[in-house]
Amino acid sequence: MRILHVAPRYWPALGGAESHIAELSQRLAAEGHTVTVVTTAAQSLDAFWSRRGQTVSSAAAKHEGVRILRFPVRHFPMPGIVFPAGRLLIWFFSRIHVPVSWLHRLAKFAPWTPQLRAWLTNTGEEFDLVGAFSIVFEGLCHDALRYAGQHRLPFVLTPFTHLGAGPSPGSDRPSRVYTMRHQLDIAQRSAALVAMTPTERSYYAAHGVDSEHIHVVGSGVTPSRLLGGDEQAFRRQFGIETPIVAYLNALAYDKGAMTTIEALRRLWDQGHDVSLVMAGSLMADVRRYLADLPQAVRERVTVLGPIDEPTKRNLLAASSLLVNPSRIDSFGIVFLEAWLYRKPVIGATAWGMADVVSDGKDGLLVPFGDAEALAAAIKRLLHDRDFATRLGAAGETKVYAQHTWERKYAILSQLYSDLVESS
Repeated sequence: MRILHVAPRYWPALGGAESHIAELSQRLAAEGHTVTVVTTAAQSLDAFWSRRGQTVSSAAAKHEGVRILRFPVRHFPMPGIVFPAGRLLIWFFSRIHVPVSWLHRLAKFAPWTPQLRAWLTNTGEEFDLVGAFSIVFEGLCHDALRYAGQHRLPFVLTPFTHLGAGPSPGSDRPSRVYTMRHQLDIAQRSAALVAMTPTERSYYAAHGVDSEHIHVVGSGVTPSRLLGGDEQAFRRQFGIETPIVAYLNALAYDKGAMTTIEALRRLWDQGHDVSLVMAGSLMADVRRYLADLPQAVRERVTVLGPIDEPTKRNLLAASSLLVNPSRIDSFGIVFLEAWLYRKPVIGATAWGMADVVSDGKDGLLVPFGDAEALAAAIKRLLHDRDFATRLGAAGETKVYAQHTWERKYAILSQLYSDLVESS
């Protein structure tokens, strides 16, 4: 098969979605398929709204058999204001029922990638299937859908929808930029939609997507690549002797970063000798929050920023538990990574999260933003080690039974083959 993947970011960019896209693309290439990934030059997320964001310099590359074509993101003046304002304007127009075609036109500027769009319009290359990822970048998804339609190719959407922690899926503030009418239009016009969880499937089925076109696959891990972490190496490198609570995600409010720090502050005030290690891209809101913390608190929070794979493995080996109390994750690959090390996990009661973490069986779930509840959950896992061990072991069993990439790839490669054969 000749496969075209359109994605907002790709290797070496870090993130759960990026890991999923790279794993799928590389496995397809290893099996002998021709895979081209068309993406932006953004390496860090803030490169979409800031000229100071990290970018990848090479316009074309090949990695693990996958051909990568990268195109720059253009910015309007004052992009830090214009980009979020533009997203808010699109959401507002969606709410007041501006025609979907107008919304698609506006979405082309958030982010603004005219060279990528021109390549899709003018390329003479031939493909058998088009896949697009991350519905929050709906302009790119719509460009991919349009290309697939023009060339009569099957189109597969993997939306990675963040459904939030509101009273119903898609009802809170963060999820509004994933569930607009023109985004649903892309999902409805897809030949297949790959959902991360049954909750995501139910959401799209209730919003006009043919349920027969929705495939719940989720994401996965490759144990041989993740195991082998060295606890003592991590402790020596960072000079930490106490039990470690690990946080592995972007450091942002909606990811639960501030709530995690506030929970640890409560435990430190109670006299608990425990360390917090946070690894991931540091967003502006948390950067400001950290700067305002008392010096004594800041010194107890180890912020590593983005880390490489060996350091991540060592951190997982060294930690007592993992916290990921986020309301903007579509799945949470980090839970699987922690479970491979038999570590108990704590997530938020956000939509889709209970499809991954079974509360009280392989992890704990707490209300998003509730520092008291999170502190109590951390305290329980630190002090009831038998309970923590049972949760971690159950999580490990779940990974091997349901969430290895061998299992996920078998489903996705068969889906691709079936779509190509029937097109």
